[in-house]
Amino acid sequence: MTTLSIPDMSCGHCKAAVEAAIQKLDPIASVQIDLANRRAEISSFQPVEAMIKALAGVGFPAQTV
Repeated sequence: MTTLSIPDMSCGHCKAAVEAAIQKLDPIASVQIDLANRRAEISSFQPVEAMIKALAGVGFPAQTV
């Protein structure tokens, strides 16, 4: 499980965009979003760097917690 801080994620649309970016990278990934704390918990076999790059590509810079 990887926890990412995504400071620019603040609404339902943001949540959907983050989930879609991760699911495009890894269709079987599990993504749990915590909007209040602007974090995502992701279970995926993809490297963390790939997830961060995918999120940055859709406008949501992220970093590991």
